[in-house]
Amino acid sequence: GKSAALVREKFIKAQEYMKKIAEAGDDPEKKPARDLGLEILAEVLQGKRVVHYHTHRHDDIMTILRLKREFGFRVVLHHVSEGWRVADEIAEADVPCSVILVDSPGGKLEAVNLEFKTAGVLVKAGVLTALHTDDWITDSRLFLRMAALAVRAGMPREKAIEALTIAGAKMLDLDERIGSLAVGKDADFAVLSGNPLSVYTKVEQTWV
Repeated sequence: GKSAALVREKFIKAQEYMKKIAEAGDDPEKKPARDLGLEILAEVLQGKRVVHYHTHRHDDIMTILRLKREFGFRVVLHHVSEGWRVADEIAEADVPCSVILVDSPGGKLEAVNLEFKTAGVLVKAGVLTALHTDDWITDSRLFLRMAALAVRAGMPREKAIEALTIAGAKMLDLDERIGSLAVGKDADFAVLSGNPLSVYTKVEQTWV
């Protein structure tokens, strides 16, 4: 509704800003006054920046997919509490998702239809899926447990491990540096006491 209209208005202004700069060429007199906000949106429209959207309801997710189709920018969806309802549409739009699984009551109305199955449904549809805890909503020390909850609800174990590591790195355009153990990458890793998906497992060492 209103929020989508405001976003659309800003992107149109950014398009006009880019057009004026292009038409001015090398003539500084013809260039528009510098606008840092529009510069950032111009980088979004040029694919230089990825927009990370906080979403819960399926209708809000669909609104973002329509905006992406209209303006052609790159998107990562966060939370996607109702992503299980529109997984095929998310996959068709080639939009990655970083999922949070809240296992406590309360929260907010937008997240009332949150399901543990979301991550598995997204993976099955072909969506690049990561997991996050949204600390302080769920403490980051329970990050590994988040993946266990996803596996319990149908996410393949291998995909859950990827969701904790390389998937998030890809969404941040950092997968050439982090997210997996490979020659030439930053050697950041944790040593665990056991199965990553076990509630009894502890982090014994962290190497940076």
